[in-house]
Amino acid sequence: MVKFQQIANANPGADGHPSRNSGEPGYKASADYVAAVMRAAGYNVRLQEYKFHYTSFVGTPVLREDSPTPHSFGLVTDFNPAAVAGSASAKVQPAGGIVVPATPTPSSASGCAASDFAGFVPGNIALIQRGTCTFAQKVANAEAAGASAAVIFNEGNPGRTGAFSGSLAGTENIPVLFTSYAVGTQLLAQYVPGTGPVLTADVHLIDDPNRSDWNVIADSKGGDPNNVLVIDAHLDAIFGAGMLDNASGSATILDIAQQLKNTSTRNKLRFIWFGGEELGLLGSQYYVNTLPAAELAKIKFDLDADVTATPNYVAGVLDPKDGVTLFGRGPGTAMPPSIFAPSAIGRDFGIGYLNSIGKNHILFSSDGTDAFSFQLAGVPASGVLTGQDCCKLASDVALFGGFEGNFEGNVPSTDGGCVDNPFRWCDNLSNNDPTVMTWMSKTFANMVAHMAYDTQVFNATKPGTGHAKAAVARPTAKNAVTR
Repeated sequence: MVKFQQIANANPGADGHPSRNSGEPGYKASADYVAAVMRAAGYNVRLQEYKFHYTSFVGTPVLREDSPTPHSFGLVTDFNPAAVAGSASAKVQPAGGIVVPATPTPSSASGCAASDFAGFVPGNIALIQRGTCTFAQKVANAEAAGASAAVIFNEGNPGRTGAFSGSLAGTENIPVLFTSYAVGTQLLAQYVPGTGPVLTADVHLIDDPNRSDWNVIADSKGGDPNNVLVIDAHLDAIFGAGMLDNASGSATILDIAQQLKNTSTRNKLRFIWFGGEELGLLGSQYYVNTLPAAELAKIKFDLDADVTATPNYVAGVLDPKDGVTLFGRGPGTAMPPSIFAPSAIGRDFGIGYLNSIGKNHILFSSDGTDAFSFQLAGVPASGVLTGQDCCKLASDVALFGGFEGNFEGNVPSTDGGCVDNPFRWCDNLSNNDPTVMTWMSKTFANMVAHMAYDTQVFNATKPGTGHAKAAVARPTAKNAVTR
């Protein structure tokens, strides 16, 4: 874990901060480090390259009021930028349909119709309220009216007041800033037709549609090559150093690999560190989609370690039948019995170990984890997850203690956590609990050790017969907010 932090510190991203994001030097250095450690331990190692569409902010985005009250708005606290490059200094002009004060439930259709921009002065910055249509539709209408930038402020209903981040169509040509309700209403109150207020928006990006990324694949020299157990974790961060999500899981499987380096297991072990998980399971999808059918048929089970050291933890075990989603806690993607029945065997080894040390557990679906890519390809899977620092519920507190909300060193808090938010740069080594990491890594190691010698699942499908693929939807990036 210390080494991963050192790698991030030594390899700042385009924003100038420590980074292990996919497509950046810190990710490649992490992959090279893992590969070197695994080769030294006697595994057969290769780096699998794939290409993806890379974007990154350059430097720190700016939203500033130039008049009548000059000041800079706080990144994250007051606003978040969309991934659209551009600069504008211009007068603010509100779009039609703004509802202030806000109603108890979402009702604003601000910017949803072209008529909301009747009389809009080309070159002005459009002030739009979040509401009932997509952000992409609002921005498209603003662009058509000649806006030089768009400021979309939160609607002001319960749960929709702070600065937020929204998803766009990807075809926008003007900078878009998502602000809190307070910022939006402040600008609205200052509005005088023809005079402002005046804002400056400045957002710089790198956009590379053909950036290289890598999976690290390490096979044990022993074990039945027709019965392969994949043990995986994603190596990439989402923003910055990514020490909780997911240097923790990466270190967990690296440690297990070290402990098994002199052991000849019944089933062949394949340790994989995937890239691009945070961008929509890119590395694991590429791996399973490019693997020849005969080779895919040899993979009988997958175990995934996706976050193992959350201080304000839950003890999650992946279950494709009864697991709930981490975000929203609804039912996960339905899987056929050919997936969920054998997955329960690996799952129960995790539950059994947690029971043995007096820990409760919660069942999570594999949606959003690399295990999901294997299930889509017809491979049973399970794994572990201690949650993130964003979203612990009262029901979780009843099971595991701790508190509702987040952990960032100053707790409790309700600002979304370090992991899934850009510009905080706080998912560092201090965002991990080594005690939690120890017992959760032992839980995962217990699953690995049993499945490494399993015959029940590994004899169920004969080599070369393939797997029945599950008819389910493809994943998207985490936490996409469109409205």
